[in-house]
Amino acid sequence: MLMNAKKSPDMTNYLAYLVYNEQAPPAVQLSQDQYTLARSAAALMLKNEVRQDYKSIPDTSKAYIQSVILLGLQDKLPQIRNYAGSVITEMLKQGGILGWPKVLSQLIVLVDTKDGSVAAHTQEGAMSALLKICEDNKRALEKEYSGERPLLFIIPKLLNSVGHPVAKVRALALAALNVFLPDKSDIVMVNLDLLMQNLFAIASDSHDSVRKYVCRTFIQIAEISPDRIVPHMKDLVDYILLQQQNVDDPDLALDAAEFWLTIGEADDLRATLAPYLEKIVPVLLQSMVYDEEDQLRLEAEQEEDAAQEDREEDIKPVFAKPKASRAIGANGEELPKNANGSNQQAIQDDDDLSEGEIEETDEDDDYGLGPEDHWNLRKCSAAALDVLATHFHEPVFAYTLPYLKDNLSHQDWPRREAAVLALGAIGVGCMDDVQPHLPELTAYLVTLLTDQEAVVRTITCWALGRYSVWASHLNDIGKQQYFEPIMDGILKRMLDGNKRVQEAAASAFATLEERAKDALVPYCSVIVRQFVECFARYQDRNMFILYDCVQTLAEHLTSHLATPELVNMLMPALIQRWSKLPNQSREILPLQECLSFIATALGSYFTPYAQPIFARCIVMIHENLQMLWGVQEVLGPYESEKDFIITSLDLLSAIIQAMDPAKSAQLVETSSPNLFELLAFCMKDPNDDEKQSAYALLGDCAICVFPQMKPYLPALFDILINQLDVSNLNQDADDTAFAVINNACWSAGEIAMRADSGLEPYVDGLFQKLAMILLSTTVPESLNENAALALGRMGISYSDKLAVHLAGFAAPFVRTIRNVGWMDEKKHAMVGFSKIVLRNPQAMEAILLDFFLEIASLPQPQTPNKDMGDLIKQFHEVLSGYKQLIPNFHSFLSHLPPEQAQKIRDTYQL
Repeated sequence: MLMNAKKSPDMTNYLAYLVYNEQAPPAVQLSQDQYTLARSAAALMLKNEVRQDYKSIPDTSKAYIQSVILLGLQDKLPQIRNYAGSVITEMLKQGGILGWPKVLSQLIVLVDTKDGSVAAHTQEGAMSALLKICEDNKRALEKEYSGERPLLFIIPKLLNSVGHPVAKVRALALAALNVFLPDKSDIVMVNLDLLMQNLFAIASDSHDSVRKYVCRTFIQIAEISPDRIVPHMKDLVDYILLQQQNVDDPDLALDAAEFWLTIGEADDLRATLAPYLEKIVPVLLQSMVYDEEDQLRLEAEQEEDAAQEDREEDIKPVFAKPKASRAIGANGEELPKNANGSNQQAIQDDDDLSEGEIEETDEDDDYGLGPEDHWNLRKCSAAALDVLATHFHEPVFAYTLPYLKDNLSHQDWPRREAAVLALGAIGVGCMDDVQPHLPELTAYLVTLLTDQEAVVRTITCWALGRYSVWASHLNDIGKQQYFEPIMDGILKRMLDGNKRVQEAAASAFATLEERAKDALVPYCSVIVRQFVECFARYQDRNMFILYDCVQTLAEHLTSHLATPELVNMLMPALIQRWSKLPNQSREILPLQECLSFIATALGSYFTPYAQPIFARCIVMIHENLQMLWGVQEVLGPYESEKDFIITSLDLLSAIIQAMDPAKSAQLVETSSPNLFELLAFCMKDPNDDEKQSAYALLGDCAICVFPQMKPYLPALFDILINQLDVSNLNQDADDTAFAVINNACWSAGEIAMRADSGLEPYVDGLFQKLAMILLSTTVPESLNENAALALGRMGISYSDKLAVHLAGFAAPFVRTIRNVGWMDEKKHAMVGFSKIVLRNPQAMEAILLDFFLEIASLPQPQTPNKDMGDLIKQFHEVLSGYKQLIPNFHSFLSHLPPEQAQKIRDTYQL
């Protein structure tokens, strides 16, 4: 029925009619509550129709919607006013400012009317709609239309509304102003002083909601104009502390506490807090104690629940992280991994499902994995204390120490727990001051690992994880006295009877692994044995952090795990879990990532387990590609399926690199479906994360199993060359889009230096794309560098084809390659480039000295000709050739700095 109704050209009119009519038509047999639900649904449908089909809505219907939807802002029900505001915002977003030029002034009139003809709830609705418009159309409001900028009209009106008699309007006006403050537009900066005056005028407002936005606005001003904050810092400190101690409104207290984070991290403002630390620190400490409501809830959740199965809603969703870009930085380092993911998140107001980015969380900075997973006053205060400790050190410790003495052994667990949180929070910033006390403190913390309150055991795990860096760097006697008890205590808590404690202990041990690194080598057997026991006992939720522990151990201890004893303990536990999980389980994603690190660490010891894992990854890629690329092209579940493809590609890559090339070749040859046929599909997928991993695997295959890849090169290279076209990138391209091209550049270079024949038809096309990247000034520098590396490596096999173009790319090549450190990729590239130069030496005339400078920068090998033999030989051939071509060659060398000129003469015996 609904689909049929949508066919009517008047459908949007009917929806708008329902939104603004408070009473159901007589013929409609619905209760008032049911009719309200129908109106809400109509508003959501109307918003979606406007968003999806705005251009096809008749102009008469648009005019009708505009004429009646404002009436929805006068509704007595706040949800209807909210929905009406969303429709208005969407109309403006889709149709532009000129599509409804009067709406801003209409809303302002509703807000400003002071004669009593407009009800307070209507003024609230109008200001709420205006806020939505500001949030969703910020850029459009800053543009000029017929010589006028809407923002010039809006900002003064918002400032005027800060003193509105209706409290909700005052709060919403400040919220709207906060939308524009970060951009520091001229109209905003001109009015900052007036805004400050208004803030001080309403700072003591009787409504918490207004004071909440006062705090937020002061924070915004501190970020964009610190000089305006400095003269008022004394009064602001007192004001913010007062708001932070508001026990009736936790949201207001949290907004106030955010002030210390902002000021503490601002170079221009931080020092102004120094005189007030004696006031600030005690309030932060006080704010870190659980309130009475949380205490009652936590006391009811202290049971031993480790044997209870997890509810599905308790398990956080996981998302694949794409393979690290193989981009090379200025010092030859591999750039860090990207960790982008996407989530479809339900928004509880009027918005539909929308995509958002999932941020990586660092357990070390989570300020105690307490039972509350959301950002709150307690965690914000701990974070603020951490920031202040990091910058002020001893004074913060001095004001914290009396609190620790009074509360670390307090009989009331909330005070005990908060003291441990405080001790952990100052750990990084006050390490030098805390260190003399650490032998006694850590010994006491170890005893708290057996505290009767699970929440105390939880926070103690976190605090000990923070101090593990100190304990892990002690001498052998110190490690025996302090590091071993810390490590042993956390390991034991990983098998606590409470799931939250298990989670905190596992997270703390992952932190300990990061910081201790090689110090863990003597304890590998004990650690792995405990991990295996955890695999046997953990419910689903805590498996995720356990995978992280295993992965981190493999990452930092690598070959130390490659012993028969440890392999025989760890691998059966992982394989048992691997075998238990269905292909559709999202738990398989972190397990695959974990196995990738394990394969790298174990090397050939991974071989007995490789075949079934490799085969299953192939099947998972095939299954999910079928869903994405099937005949019907049903792309609805796209975001879900691509995650399984990404982690499978990365695991295949790790296995291929870990094993003996002959063993890897056998896996690739027997893969069903064929690996390279699947890889071709992944390389042209529209999702950048998937392509990033696909091109990483392509390069790894070129290194490890090139003979097996060679028959598929024509199909693969067509896709790869197309991917290298940077003209396809739009101005909003993100880091992942560039990371894909980085990986494509890298894999092209790996293939080109091995393909001594077979790539002739592609050399010109590949050169054109790489040269375009090399010459581009709009791509990241790392992409220029990777293009230079790939071009140079092409020269190893195809110097004759590239020599004719040398004059066009020699200068940017030499300029770019200079920023790359001397690692294998650069050595290969310089060998290839030298071969190109030998084919066309005259093309280097303009930049020959620059090229010689780069030759002179080659580090001297510790053993003659070790690793650098081919390159030194190639450079010698180039220099000898120029010595014959250039009359008075030694005089030409004198144009170089003396040290470099002499280095060339000595190294190459010229």
